[in-house]
Amino acid sequence: MTDFSDKLVQILNYGSLNLALGIGYALKIFDVMDEKGCALSVEELSQATGLNARYLKEWLGIMVAGGIVEMTTSPDSEDAFLLPSDHGDLLCRRAGNNNLGVYTQEIPLLTACAMEAVKQGFQTGRGVPFSNYPDFQTFMSELADAKHRKVLISEFIPYVDQGQLEKRLQQGIRVCDLGCSQGVAACLMAQAYPKSEFVGMDNHEKALEQARNLSKSYGLSNIEFINQDAAKICEVAKFNRLFDYVCAFDAIHDQSHPLDALKGVRYMLRDGGLFSMIDIKASSNIKDNADHSMGPFLYTVSLMHCMPIGLNDNGSGMGMMWGKQQAENLLRQAGFTKVYAEEIPNDSFNLHFLCTP
Repeated sequence: MTDFSDKLVQILNYGSLNLALGIGYALKIFDVMDEKGCALSVEELSQATGLNARYLKEWLGIMVAGGIVEMTTSPDSEDAFLLPSDHGDLLCRRAGNNNLGVYTQEIPLLTACAMEAVKQGFQTGRGVPFSNYPDFQTFMSELADAKHRKVLISEFIPYVDQGQLEKRLQQGIRVCDLGCSQGVAACLMAQAYPKSEFVGMDNHEKALEQARNLSKSYGLSNIEFINQDAAKICEVAKFNRLFDYVCAFDAIHDQSHPLDALKGVRYMLRDGGLFSMIDIKASSNIKDNADHSMGPFLYTVSLMHCMPIGLNDNGSGMGMMWGKQQAENLLRQAGFTKVYAEEIPNDSFNLHFLCTP
């Protein structure tokens, strides 16, 4: 019992630390400390950040106790606080793909958005409406958009189908981004490949309005955004064999009816077409995820968002941790004869399921 007691104390400490880390990241306190590169008094940090000194002092207490920030003494014997540069390498926005600080915001956001609704769901079995999550959706969109801007055109597209997709895009094909959200990925592709035609598809009109405004700001004429439920694509004749390439970035596991959505993708693809499904890298079996380095975190995000969202409309509630085996099974049920689950360069979180009819 002693070992488990120690573990519970650690959980309480680390859970609290995550909350405070999320506050520090959101308010860019880490970025300021990192840019200064030296120990700062509370007043100096207050002046540099424009934040209240009393709140900063309490926050710094958490950071020192948690081993995130080092405490020292200034020449005039005043307490001073330093963010080590190797901590900044992982906590600050400059960290790029190594940035883990941004993820500290997820659990606090989900708690604020959906804690009571999820607790009710345990009793009723019902899902949680999408409308519960505006702040979290905004956060996730910003996270995905930043990643797309960094790697989509320079790294991901050239890697798909050993470079053959990029050649086809340069020559001119029809592309659908399923679950396009605010349209960043679709607009980036439309800008990079002007001979191809693009359609962004989602069923959230507010996001689509933002996508249309973004395409206008880019001056794009080879893209449109349409409101369409992915699970009902097969009911719309104009979509039959319309596209040469369909992509879905982290979108299928949130669907209430993922098999119907995948059947819709198959319905839209022309002969010789390709489907890229990017989704979480995990097993469908809890036992096989027991040693996953971020297993508790990913399952919690799924419990608080992905699974209850997927239960809406009498949905299956697949959840983010549906896993490789279940994903491959649904893709084959949807009519894809070839399904390749591939590692993605510089992305340890996701798998690329490259599929052909």
